[in-house]
Amino acid sequence: MSMSMPKEGGEPDVIAEMNTTPLIDVMLVLLIMLIITIPIQTHAVKLNMPTGNPPALSEPPKVVQIDIAANGTVTWNGSVMATKTELEENIKAAAATNPQPEIHLRPDKTANYEVVAMVMALSQRLGLSKMGLTGSEQFAD
Repeated sequence: MSMSMPKEGGEPDVIAEMNTTPLIDVMLVLLIMLIITIPIQTHAVKLNMPTGNPPALSEPPKVVQIDIAANGTVTWNGSVMATKTELEENIKAAAATNPQPEIHLRPDKTANYEVVAMVMALSQRLGLSKMGLTGSEQFAD
């Protein structure tokens, strides 16, 4: 957009200069963005990684499979846990063994979250430290 200035007694003359104010505004914004993002790019996280080779496992870890059915029934390696105290006894026994077994928790897709959370909280409270959720492929639908 240009501005015209009237001459004495004639047609207005067109100013052919470019308005640089928007260009300067854009350059300042880009400069501020660059200043803000440079510290993020140079930020480093220091990790203390172990050196050497890990010791070889003498035997594979024992695995305990806990299944939770859609109706809330909890099974421990295929055997049904009728009461919560029976489940607690099995968890206490597993936590007392050395090394602790790996707990594979497999809830049904339609299982009540309250039962799943109860089993996980009970396992943590009674001292089991190796637990993982398995069967997540059923939730991909």
